[in-house]
Amino acid sequence: MRTEFRPGGYNSLPVVIKNLVIINGIVWLSQITIGRNLFPVDDTFALFYVDSEKFRPWQMLTYMFLHSPENFFHILFNMFALWMFGSTLENLWGPGRFLTFYLLCGLGAALVHMGALWFDISEARKLLNAGAIDGMTFQALLDVPTMGASGAVMGIFAAFAYTFPNSQLFILPIPFPVKAKWALAGLVVFDLIGGISSNRGGVAHFAHLGGAAVGIILLMFWNRRSRDNFY
Repeated sequence: MRTEFRPGGYNSLPVVIKNLVIINGIVWLSQITIGRNLFPVDDTFALFYVDSEKFRPWQMLTYMFLHSPENFFHILFNMFALWMFGSTLENLWGPGRFLTFYLLCGLGAALVHMGALWFDISEARKLLNAGAIDGMTFQALLDVPTMGASGAVMGIFAAFAYTFPNSQLFILPIPFPVKAKWALAGLVVFDLIGGISSNRGGVAHFAHLGGAAVGIILLMFWNRRSRDNFY
């Protein structure tokens, strides 16, 4: 990967990213150990729809620190993307602003995901009232947990692409470099198609879109307030 920016005193593993990786790793280990039998980590901290008995307000933030206990590549990919694109941004902005940005993107992703769930649940409730599905099926839909840093990380990537749009990225299996701005556009299209598809494969596509949208909006707002700090 090439970028057109190399800030002085560049830290390849800045403090916020290092601690986010550590926290996510510890939480994932707790999910696959004590979360199996001793303490309901997923039910307590993953994000559930507001009508579920398992929903708690803090889940709007805590969900982004959990990852699939059955899929190591879920956390591996998210943490790798966070480090790859976030390191430059944290060096550019400083730890305080970077952490604020990350958490706001994750929160925005959760809100947009909740909006998408509201639509799905509303449609399912119509089927329930019409007798097309039973109460157990409807309750199972309410109790599907959402977890992962993907929405926040998508916000980080959107910020990277916005700040360094012409940076060249090598994305497997594409055999040639792709500019960051076109990579972002491709991911947005992919998530839009996946989000409206009837088969989403367990992926919270609208959470990704929400994280990216909040990231771009925050950058546009901060850019207007402090033009000297952004490019």
